[in-house]
Amino acid sequence: MPGFRRVGRPGLIGMAARTAVVAGTATAVSGNVARRQQGRAEQQQEAQAYEQQQAAAQQQAYAQQQAAAQQQAYAQQQAAAQAAPAPAAGGTDVVAELQKLGDLKAQGLLSDEEFAAAKAKLLG
Repeated sequence: MPGFRRVGRPGLIGMAARTAVVAGTATAVSGNVARRQQGRAEQQQEAQAYEQQQAAAQQQAYAQQQAAAQQQAYAQQQAAAQAAPAPAAGGTDVVAELQKLGDLKAQGLLSDEEFAAAKAKLLG
């Protein structure tokens, strides 16, 4: 029966070979799908980590700006507190200035009107 050829369903070996090919293809495809999904998940995790780092950096920059603003406000308060005693010391300066104006008037360098105007400026 050299020309014997079976027609119809494949034999047991043919069926096993076909099943192996289908199973191998399915395994390869599912492996590729799993690798792609894992790669996408890793990219998503990296993007989230980057966003968290950016948010933390923004928060830190904001905190530094707030601290700098507080330091500047404190420095201004200190400067204002130090400048506040100056008017008390300025009171003695007013007297000294009036004495200088009186001396200038006595020497004849200032007229009565100039003396009155300078005195009003110092006192008012």
